[in-house]
Amino acid sequence: MSDPARVDPPGLQVLVVDDEKNIRATLAVCLEDIGCSVTAVGGAAAARDAAARSRFDLAFLDLRLGTDSGLDLLPALLAASPGLDIVVITAYATFDTAVEAMRRGAVDYLPKPFTPAQIRHVVEQVGERRAMRRRVVELESTLAVEVPELDLATDSAAMRAALDVIERAAPADAPVLLRGPSGTGKGVLARALHARSPRRDRPFVVVNCPTLAGDLLASELFGHARGAFTGAVRDQPGRVDAAEGGTLFLDEIGEISPGLQAKLLRFLQDKQFERVGESRTRRADVRVVAATNRDLETDVAEGRFREDLLFRLNVIEVSVPPLRTRPEDIGRLARGFLAFFARAAGRPPLELSSEAEAALLAYEWPGNVRELRNAMERAVILWPAQIVTGCGDRAAEPERDLRIAGEGVAQEQDRGEQTAHLDDEHDRVPGHVLRSRLAEAVEDCLLDERRLHQPGLCLSCRHQKSSPRAARKCSTTGPSESAGMKVSAPTIKMTATSRPTNSQPLVGNVPGPGCTTFLPIIEPAMARAGTIMRKRPISIARPRVTL
Repeated sequence: MSDPARVDPPGLQVLVVDDEKNIRATLAVCLEDIGCSVTAVGGAAAARDAAARSRFDLAFLDLRLGTDSGLDLLPALLAASPGLDIVVITAYATFDTAVEAMRRGAVDYLPKPFTPAQIRHVVEQVGERRAMRRRVVELESTLAVEVPELDLATDSAAMRAALDVIERAAPADAPVLLRGPSGTGKGVLARALHARSPRRDRPFVVVNCPTLAGDLLASELFGHARGAFTGAVRDQPGRVDAAEGGTLFLDEIGEISPGLQAKLLRFLQDKQFERVGESRTRRADVRVVAATNRDLETDVAEGRFREDLLFRLNVIEVSVPPLRTRPEDIGRLARGFLAFFARAAGRPPLELSSEAEAALLAYEWPGNVRELRNAMERAVILWPAQIVTGCGDRAAEPERDLRIAGEGVAQEQDRGEQTAHLDDEHDRVPGHVLRSRLAEAVEDCLLDERRLHQPGLCLSCRHQKSSPRAARKCSTTGPSESAGMKVSAPTIKMTATSRPTNSQPLVGNVPGPGCTTFLPIIEPAMARAGTIMRKRPISIARPRVTL
């Protein structure tokens, strides 16, 4: 099995710096035979000019260049191209010069005379080292946006249309703009575009534009020179340099500042840029893919985004549909996430019950695929059984409907049960004791809190009972001065035999038959009843109240 970090040497751009014409010719022949592109120069000034004009992966640098020193030239070449690997060659090899060359940034030291086999070996080592660096950059980007959702299979016509555009756009180098709400998978599609392009073996570098602003984002994107700002103690290449030959993904492009928009426009047009604090113009071979959840046309109209930059980015547009418009994909995506996170947790794959699937389909998913992924990961971590089920009436809120172990104490479901649980103990209270205590507590709440209706108002509908005609309109037959109330599940009877004539109206309506707004009185009463018995609130099913 081949090592993914090992690549063949062909394709390296090599600079040969030697004052001896025969050495330059010999090195050029050896390097071209193994597929490298060679630029050969005979002095320090010519080497600086070549490094300023072109980008090189590897340089062979002679230690003595006439009156110039290769050791003095070495830092200048690294400053011009920080990713450059330099091999020092010399006929005057000593231990001290080798140490000094390595200290100044050389990666190898080769004494003259050398053989073609030695040159090939050096080039292969440099190629492997550079491939490893690119691999590290790519893995860092992958870990930053770990994506089990790379399965792009879909039954949605809108999503199939987006994938078709991705397939057709992949072989080209034109900029691509991915548009859609947050969480729809724009980053996944950008990575899929890169994987299908001729740049697939080069880095895929992600820049999250909202995380930094102004010069900080410009420095992250294009790099900075030493002394450009406080803390810039050395030259630092940017993400554009890291993406050389590959793809640069600009996530949430609509968040960048106007000043950086102008720099990005120039880079898109000419592939040229300057680092922060530096006047030297550099070039980069990078494909740009951008994503946004904003309406950029509105931003252009309101002056927040450059129209010419929008035109340059939007050469190929891909519209990513929200998850709510892809109901045929929700079940498959949910099962895929369950399987992925179950493998990561080391447990057998979970299954969705039909009730759970119905809840998932009924939900709007404002967070799109990202929200679905998070819900399934939470289920894998907390759900104790192999089948994930739903419960409750809130089919539109599956993240709450999917019962998760450990979310709290379950409420009593049997409304006919004549006992209640205490929150802090598993003891049971006899039903007749509960009814008695709760009746007393309700009466105390009615009297002490002074939250009764004004005299003369019906407890059910607040109709004035000043006349027989008004009384006939009222659905409640009980008198206004005393009310006999019947509470079911569990059944509790109480009689309010007296109440102050100057009492304040009840907060909320006291209900008629079948109404559930009696809870403002019942719930405080339940808490008080619990305090009377055990100094803790009682947890029971919500009662139905009839008058």
